[in-house]
Amino acid sequence: MALEIRQADQSDRDAVAGLLDQAFRTDPVSSWVFPDPEHRAAVHGRFLGVFVDVALAEGRIDYAVDGSAAALWLRVPAGDPDGEAAEDDVPARMRAAADPDNERCELVGRLTGEVHPTAEEHEYLLMIAVAPDRQGEGLGTELMRPVLERCDREGVPAYLEASSERSKGLYERLGWRFTGEAVRLPEGPPMWPMWRKPQGTA
Repeated sequence: MALEIRQADQSDRDAVAGLLDQAFRTDPVSSWVFPDPEHRAAVHGRFLGVFVDVALAEGRIDYAVDGSAAALWLRVPAGDPDGEAAEDDVPARMRAAADPDNERCELVGRLTGEVHPTAEEHEYLLMIAVAPDRQGEGLGTELMRPVLERCDREGVPAYLEASSERSKGLYERLGWRFTGEAVRLPEGPPMWPMWRKPQGTA
């Protein structure tokens, strides 16, 4: 059965933030930002909630009707580094909201912003999350499919940062390619910026 998808609104804000928290609690990057598991459990949802706020205000959130998956998208114009208008203050907001004394909260956003392509308008997959007990069912692929098909029809590229080898492999199967310049978190895991050219529709 096809995944039913709707667009999230402000009333879904806390549910989507909770889903991101569950899905990324043990992610390598989240574990680097918040090394202590108990502290991570306490602040991680607030940290990722800022992404939800940005997507609700400046982009959109595609949300599975059953609450099992969510994808946060921003359309970034050409010449607008990392969604400058929408995201320029996001790293600082994430630090202030979650853990003001933790500079890693802000650093991860600054470092990814430095390598974000700016030459072409593109769809930016800010985050995608699938509930832990539903991972491996192909829900993420189903959730992305409508946007990627539209990108292909309209000739628009897409961009993301993969935070694990597993997710990098998934994105490669969907047409994304590593840009060649990894984000190196100090004493932490790599992140892989990935660019997807529009695919032929013949």
